[in-house]
Amino acid sequence: MATAVLAAAALPSGTSAAGTLALLEEDDDSLKVHALQLLDESVHDFWFQIASSIASIEALYEDEEFSHRELAALVVSKVFYHLGDLDDALVYALGAGSLFDVASASEYVQTILARCIDTYVEQRVAEAEGRREAGAAIDPRLVAVVERLFDRCFADRQYEQAVGIALESRRLDQLERAIAGSPDTVRTLKYALEVSQKLVVSREFRSQVLRLVVRLYEGVPQPDYAAICQCLMFLDDADEVAAIVARLLGGSADDALLAYQIAFDLVDAELQAFMLKVTAKLDQLAPSSAAAAPAGGAPAPPADGAQQMDTEEQPGAAAAAGDGAAEDASPFAKRLALFKGVLTGAVPIELERQFLARHNHADLQILKNIRATVEPRNSVCHSATVFANSLMHCGTTVDAFLRENLEWLKKATNWAKFSATAGLGVIHRGNVGKSRTVMSAYLPSAPGGTTPSPYSEGGALYALGLIHTSHGQGVQQFLLESLRATQNEVIQHGACLGLGIAALGTEDEEAFEDVKNVLYMDNAVAGEAAGLSLGLLCAGSGTEKAAELLAYAHETQHEKIIRGVAVGLALIQYGREEAAETMIEQMAGELDPILRYGGMFVTGLAYCGTSNNAAIQKLLHFAVSDVSNDVRRAAVMNLGFVLAATPEQCPKIVSLLSESYNPHVRYGAAMAVGIACAGTGMREAVALLEPLVKDSVDFVQQGALIALALVLVGQPESRAKQLREQINRQYGNKGAEIMTRMGAIMAAGILDGGGRNATIGLRSRSGHFRRTAVLGLALFTQYWYWYPLSYCISLAVQPAALIGVDATLRAPKAFQVVSNCRPSQFAYPPPVKVEDKKDKAKLPTAVLSTTVRAKARAAKKAKDAAAAGGEGGSAAAAGEAAMDTDQPAADGKTSEEEAERKEGAKAAQPEPSSFTVDNPARVAPAQRKYITFPEGQRFQPIRPAPSGFVVLKDTQPGAEEVEYLFQEDKPAAAAPAAAGDAAPAAPAEAAAAGGAADEPPPPEPFEYIPS
Repeated sequence: MATAVLAAAALPSGTSAAGTLALLEEDDDSLKVHALQLLDESVHDFWFQIASSIASIEALYEDEEFSHRELAALVVSKVFYHLGDLDDALVYALGAGSLFDVASASEYVQTILARCIDTYVEQRVAEAEGRREAGAAIDPRLVAVVERLFDRCFADRQYEQAVGIALESRRLDQLERAIAGSPDTVRTLKYALEVSQKLVVSREFRSQVLRLVVRLYEGVPQPDYAAICQCLMFLDDADEVAAIVARLLGGSADDALLAYQIAFDLVDAELQAFMLKVTAKLDQLAPSSAAAAPAGGAPAPPADGAQQMDTEEQPGAAAAAGDGAAEDASPFAKRLALFKGVLTGAVPIELERQFLARHNHADLQILKNIRATVEPRNSVCHSATVFANSLMHCGTTVDAFLRENLEWLKKATNWAKFSATAGLGVIHRGNVGKSRTVMSAYLPSAPGGTTPSPYSEGGALYALGLIHTSHGQGVQQFLLESLRATQNEVIQHGACLGLGIAALGTEDEEAFEDVKNVLYMDNAVAGEAAGLSLGLLCAGSGTEKAAELLAYAHETQHEKIIRGVAVGLALIQYGREEAAETMIEQMAGELDPILRYGGMFVTGLAYCGTSNNAAIQKLLHFAVSDVSNDVRRAAVMNLGFVLAATPEQCPKIVSLLSESYNPHVRYGAAMAVGIACAGTGMREAVALLEPLVKDSVDFVQQGALIALALVLVGQPESRAKQLREQINRQYGNKGAEIMTRMGAIMAAGILDGGGRNATIGLRSRSGHFRRTAVLGLALFTQYWYWYPLSYCISLAVQPAALIGVDATLRAPKAFQVVSNCRPSQFAYPPPVKVEDKKDKAKLPTAVLSTTVRAKARAAKKAKDAAAAGGEGGSAAAAGEAAMDTDQPAADGKTSEEEAERKEGAKAAQPEPSSFTVDNPARVAPAQRKYITFPEGQRFQPIRPAPSGFVVLKDTQPGAEEVEYLFQEDKPAAAAPAAAGDAAPAAPAEAAAAGGAADEPPPPEPFEYIPS
């Protein structure tokens, strides 16, 4: 009987599983087993019928005496999978044991595996963070499935997949197994390092991963010391970095070159306190003879605030001087001096300044056109024009526009004068050798002395900080003394801002106490700058003194001080992620909207570049629920900082917010996209911002224009042309709102930043975030309340350059790179055309009818004479006919035709598909993927990179003498500085920039009428 039933059930009906299900009611276990086998084979076709009998199958699984419990669990799991209940499907799949084949490629297995990994990761994270109940262990069956999954990855040689799973599930043992078992260990290590920065949310676990990566890197035959030092930098292990550098400096010539490249990478990250620790440790590790040798590239900061150097020093020249002073110095001492020259910023700052000055292509005619449209009494647009000029010439040291418009510039009064003076610091950024000379016209002869205007003096102190951004060893003491010697709130304001920027992140105790004393004076103007300065000094440290600052914010009655302290607390919590949660919760729950506003910036900067889901959810919650427009605007804006590492996600997340009824939310959405997508030229970002330029609210239009400039800075002219046209329409439109015109003028300066040779770079060349740049952009957003802070955007300006240096840290002329694209693709924009009234074509002369008849009779006579006289007459007639027209017009037509022919011939020539660029090379962000290094040239990079500083190896050391760049004599200043001169006392580097010959002609003379 059983055999007959079995045979009947085995017959495939093709339309129903009812017969098979009936076998589950039999008493014979063999029939039940056979039914389960048939159901397992047909469950994907008849799951809806099997679902009605799922209780019977579950009972078989729960019956411990049933021999095929695992098979029953597998069938139930597949039924629940089709029902969409993945949690129950996973539970029964775990009960299936070895019958659940992780190697299968079926959709069911892949879905359950994904659910299994998610569940395992969630439980592992909860266990690591202490959120699981005491004694509650992870299901061993779940662990077994994950282990089998790892084994499958190793068997299939999918090591990168195993690395990803290990990082998500926080399994350091499996991560080490995947890296060690990989046939290409170095490649897998690089992949693990890259992914750990994106996937690992926990800062603590990320540190453990970096420690493991460092240990495994050191075990490979040829360790990548550059990558190791990058890991150690994030671990704040200055001692180990110094030990590695000391070994390299004491090794071969190639090892020394690698040490210099590591120094450039460390400087690019802009962690000033870390670099100071490395320098101090190197002095301890160096032999006594090396420590005593003069560190040519790294001069010690002078005492008592004395100027570091009054003459401009060429990169590498200091090292040469050191060699001359101590010819018997050991090779290690000389290399150490060069290394310090890079780490202190002396070499890279000077090379970048030379690049920006000599490649300057800022179009002064744009500024002249803007100036011509600004009304005499419009102080807002006047200040915006000064800002545009400063950023347009950022780092170029070219102040020609200011010199040509001194009378116009003198219209700036009070805080406008403060900002205009600070703008000189942006123009001369990096000119650390002459900073005090440049600003001497605005500074007293000694700290505490008198000056014509406290606003000029305060702006000059602020400018000194901008010139010495993150490298303030030579000016920090002078700023401290200036702060102590004054009781004027304006001068205190400038000194606090300058000191904070120059000593950014150093955690200097002396400076901290002096600035805190200014804060406790409870002066609104000085207190706001003091709060920001304290945040800059302790940037990213998470110091315990933050609680003291927050307590003072509760006590003071000045809104400016509260806002300064709130933003300063955000700077202190930069990059601290979950360690800043206590401060975030406290500030986000405050009753004072200004402190909640600061809480939004704490969230954005603490989780900058992490794309942390919890941080995004929190910001979105405040963006739509807070009662304060300021808090809502800040919440949306800080989404840009959180999503800075994944800019493609930002337009998607804020797209709905950009259509909000609240204009503050729309402004925040525009700025968020501008921050996250800065310098990327992303089309989705531009598409989101363009409608906001036509918004009905003026400050939304302003934010959209600024954000568009941030996105398109450094992009090809084909992408930025439309924005330039919009800017030209807006700033000259007298009918437009003042805020809109201000945004257009500021956008013009941002778009041409650094003489059209720079971009807004939040990330270093190695892919990590530049702390100074992020904090500078955060301070720039505070221009909404305090306009002088707009100049802090210069902290985020990054030269779009590739600079090659050899073992002497000088730039050889014989180095070139190839850009595999058309020259016109990334060419400079054409200069703005100047309409010259003198060259306008003359209007046609009126001709009387009698004159026409007389000329007709003369022409007829000439024709008759030509018929009688032959060729001679024909020539005469032709000459007389030519006299009938206006000669200048004929010449103009001829010249136009000739120009058209030349342009046509030029266009007919095919444009080359690649071109060669000399050292230093201008490389736009979008151009980096086209850069290659030709083989066969004398200098070859030790580590090819499409931008930044590249250390070169001389492959022909015995060949002819190397010719270096930037070694010729400097041109004389256009107007030497005078102590009592009200003009900007700065050396005009326009000739050095090589752009003076390309400047448009000056405007026509005009009479200045004081308002």
